[in-house]
Amino acid sequence: MVRTVRFHELGGPDVLRIEDVETGAPGPGEVLIRVDAIGVNRAEVLFRGGHYIQPVREFPARLGTEAAGVIEAVGADVTGFGTGEPVSVVPAFSMNDYGVYAERAIVPAAAVVHRPEELDAIGGAAVWMPYLTAYGALVEVGGMRAGDTVVLTAASSSVGLAAIRLAHRVGAVPIATTRTGAKKDALLKAGAADVIVTAEEDIVERVLGLTRGRGAEFVFDAVAGPGVLDLAKVVAPGGTLFEYGAVSGEETPYPGFALGMPALNMRTYTVHETTTDPERLRRAAAFVSSGLRSGVFEPVVDRVFDLDDIAEAHRYMEAGAQVGKIVVTVGH
Repeated sequence: MVRTVRFHELGGPDVLRIEDVETGAPGPGEVLIRVDAIGVNRAEVLFRGGHYIQPVREFPARLGTEAAGVIEAVGADVTGFGTGEPVSVVPAFSMNDYGVYAERAIVPAAAVVHRPEELDAIGGAAVWMPYLTAYGALVEVGGMRAGDTVVLTAASSSVGLAAIRLAHRVGAVPIATTRTGAKKDALLKAGAADVIVTAEEDIVERVLGLTRGRGAEFVFDAVAGPGVLDLAKVVAPGGTLFEYGAVSGEETPYPGFALGMPALNMRTYTVHETTTDPERLRRAAAFVSSGLRSGVFEPVVDRVFDLDDIAEAHRYMEAGAQVGKIVVTVGH
């Protein structure tokens, strides 16, 4: 029996319960991991509240798709991993099927990557989802290259901060946006070429000014909602507006017709596009690992909680004050 976070109804952080649950043995294509640290993502907050892109299939439900730990057992047909190896779990499965908010967790081996030596468990739980998300959209799908400009909304999130470093790695120019001025200095320190405070500045005017009227080759948007109308105005001809989140919770219009049908590409993106494709994941993992080894990439951890304080970790996520990743550690 292992301590496992579950919830028996939809709701706020208070519905989370730590319960003793039988883990069992890994089946074919699965591994059992001793979980040392867990990466907390907004997807879990949305899933718990019934607002995620996948509804909860049955109760009690589990949570979590990102963690770091050590392999304790491997199932049949698993190759490339052995017991005792430090690994990270990347988001590559539905929380209706697996969950890593626990002392031990069974996950698909296809969702596991070797953890570089320079990463401890906290770093190993904080680095993969942000960099795989940013790389998968902007490089793998978008083909971002030197000289391009990328506008990043919700730039103080772990994905936004990873995208800033990713842009520098390929020679692109990252422009960060943030709602208030509270995080402006932190974003500049993180490497943003410029920061637009949307509560005080006109984003269209500022982006077009910064790009001398050209616009941005990419907009990487986690907010969605009616704000996409302005974001679309700053996309350079033939550029792409990526929607990888919907933090606003509002209806998202398609802006192409309202703007006179410009040469605008607008598409949704989730990290599963990268993590569930073995070849894409292989390329992405190699790219991120090389960035970690060179020091260009690194995990940015805002705050660490204990598993016993998982509800508080979710409250902190919902408050939106963090700059970087929220991580939960698991004592054994």
